[in-house]
Amino acid sequence: MPYIPQERRDALDLANDVIRSSGELNYLISKLCKEYVRMFGMSYKTLNEVIGVLECAKTEFYRRVVEPYENKKIVDNGDIY
Repeated sequence: MPYIPQERRDALDLANDVIRSSGELNYLISKLCKEYVRMFGMSYKTLNEVIGVLECAKTEFYRRVVEPYENKKIVDNGDIY
């Protein structure tokens, strides 16, 4: 979960308003993952942690952003089921 103390959020919120494309988003995510591996060492444990974090971030994004958007579109446009 991305729920960390506010003071750590403030320190990590350096990328606000700088990402201008999906390519830049991908670059930033990839660079962060690469840096994490550099800091904690190339090992199965570290690689597994990165993959786990990416999967959890994806799931959390879907749960908090995509699903409410899709539910609104069902109301706006009608359901197909």
